[in-house]
Amino acid sequence: MSEEAVLQLRNVTKKIGGRTIVDNLSLDVHRGEVYGFLGPNGAGKTTTIRMIVGLISMTKGEALIKGVSVRKHFELAMTHVGAIVENPEMYKFLSGYQNLVLCARRHVGVTKERINEVVKLVGLEKRINEKVKRYSLGMRQRLGVAQALLHRPSVLIFDEPTNGLDPAGIRELRDYIRNLAQQEGIAVIVSSHLLSEMELMCDRVAIIQAGKLIDVRTMSELKNAVGNQQIIVEVENPEQTMEYLSTALPELAVSVRDGKLEVAAGRERIPELNRTLVYADIDVYSIRAANLSLEDQFLEITRGEQVV
Repeated sequence: MSEEAVLQLRNVTKKIGGRTIVDNLSLDVHRGEVYGFLGPNGAGKTTTIRMIVGLISMTKGEALIKGVSVRKHFELAMTHVGAIVENPEMYKFLSGYQNLVLCARRHVGVTKERINEVVKLVGLEKRINEKVKRYSLGMRQRLGVAQALLHRPSVLIFDEPTNGLDPAGIRELRDYIRNLAQQEGIAVIVSSHLLSEMELMCDRVAIIQAGKLIDVRTMSELKNAVGNQQIIVEVENPEQTMEYLSTALPELAVSVRDGKLEVAAGRERIPELNRTLVYADIDVYSIRAANLSLEDQFLEITRGEQVV
């Protein structure tokens, strides 16, 4: 990942009918990274994406793509952007290749060689001459990615790219997105409600709530933060053990979930915790350290609001 910021949002705001949908949102997305948008229902993720690609106007603020203003120089800014917002559109009675040729005509300098290059990049060489109506949903998604890549964009935007895909298709698309960022040096922005996939796909995630940016974290920060660690303990009577620990180790936050104790502490507390339980003649069947998942941390930050 490069330190070059190819997308910059500065105090971007959207108001509709007196209601603020996006509230002074500022962030940078760098070349070669996969950047995730997370937020509860109505947080403003899709509205932000629509403003970036010009589908709706900004009330105030600025979006810069490769230093070019979306508001002042929209057509020039969009030459640096490839996007799939909702489902990719294409002519189903034409072949995949014919769809790419039509799409290429909307851009300057897209050659047959470039079309063949993106076909290979998304793995459609064997099926590109078949009619799109015969494509699976996953293949159509890949063709949509190829369309978005034709003009060599610096920023690639996916809004809910895994909608309708089966597990194999989701993994396939995730691998393509990672490769595009790493090998092509493209900044990829992904909005999704599948937190487990975001965890595997993204380098950084921006958590948006009520139109405001709550936090931006790298995946390594999320995984390594001491405050986000837990100790999982399996004992015979978890409820009674929780009551005992509330007295023996009152500084630790202990809860019970799925029949196991969850202790909010890092792995360095395991020996002390184990000694305390053994001293109280409590049988310990297993004890291990675990990081909170992205879903757990998201629910913690947003106080349990649903992500979509």
